[in-house]
Amino acid sequence: MLGLFFPSCCFAANYEYPYWILDHPDGSNRYRLNVSVTSSLYDYYRSKDHDVHSAYGFGQFVTPFALKPIADSLWNVYSEDEDFANGVLMIIHQIRYEASGPQKYPVETIVENEGDCDLFSFVVASVMMAGGLDVVLLYYERQDHMNVGVNLSHVPDDARDAVCYFSYSGKRYFMAETTGGNWENGWRVGECPDLLDGASSRIITLEEAEQLSPGQVSSSYDALTTSSITLSLSSAFVIEGGSVTISGSISSASTNRSIIIYAKSGSSWVILTTVQCDPSGRYSYDWKPTSIATYFVRASWSGDADHAGTDSSVQSLRVVPLSLILVVVMSVSFVAVAAVILVVLRRTGTVQEGSSVQ
Repeated sequence: MLGLFFPSCCFAANYEYPYWILDHPDGSNRYRLNVSVTSSLYDYYRSKDHDVHSAYGFGQFVTPFALKPIADSLWNVYSEDEDFANGVLMIIHQIRYEASGPQKYPVETIVENEGDCDLFSFVVASVMMAGGLDVVLLYYERQDHMNVGVNLSHVPDDARDAVCYFSYSGKRYFMAETTGGNWENGWRVGECPDLLDGASSRIITLEEAEQLSPGQVSSSYDALTTSSITLSLSSAFVIEGGSVTISGSISSASTNRSIIIYAKSGSSWVILTTVQCDPSGRYSYDWKPTSIATYFVRASWSGDADHAGTDSSVQSLRVVPLSLILVVVMSVSFVAVAAVILVVLRRTGTVQEGSSVQ
């Protein structure tokens, strides 16, 4: 029966990254934006399907909800859409360029701190979309390149050359080039790299963008306060058809304590449920697994404007087939009955032998 129990895994640290922005492309006020990503959120996106399911279906990799805290932080500095859009470009220009094979989600690009034009474009489109801007992806098939088009309330004032845009559905989408490593003097909205001068682009709208994610990154101009969360199971194993109670608590005093519980029985983490903490910070969930398997379970909180998100340790649960329990019970019963019979026979035999001697 020892194989029914598994040790819990250690706590996983968050991924922390600082990004610099200016209050204006030509401004002098610098702000350091601290972004934190929980390991569970990163693992969730790594576990997702990375295939493109339709022709030019790149919009599925745009995840505005997951990156909304970054957009909220930027709006605390900027007051108009062009400056906001250029602030997003400042951030992406600080991520190292590295040619990538398969597509990746923005959380993966942020954590891995590298990407190429399409991965950068997914990040930029996600933050701009989360900030309320109307954006599209611009795909240049002949140049094998991608960047973002953003519709603004006015023609960009800060472009240092002729303004470049594409018209679509009666709107002008100004080019936002996402590559380049110079965050202070890099590409601004409306500017066009020489490679793309006169190039035609396929407009990719973002109806397929992810509407909701299990969690969000944390973002703040101040150092994010650490928090912690625990998770325990009422049992390390459960018989098929039975249930187990998942419970724990969070240390943060935040009022926004929506806890995500993840589970996996193979290689992919999935969302088991989302529960709310009670006023004391405790949560509980009764779970009835549907399959016979070994499950791994953990809890996560996304954090808020003051606190970094946090993950619990990983706990394991073994769902045991009912048939196995019946076999074990029958085997134990058989052994017990056999033992009783053997004892009775021995006692009977001893009495008879004693009588024959007399």
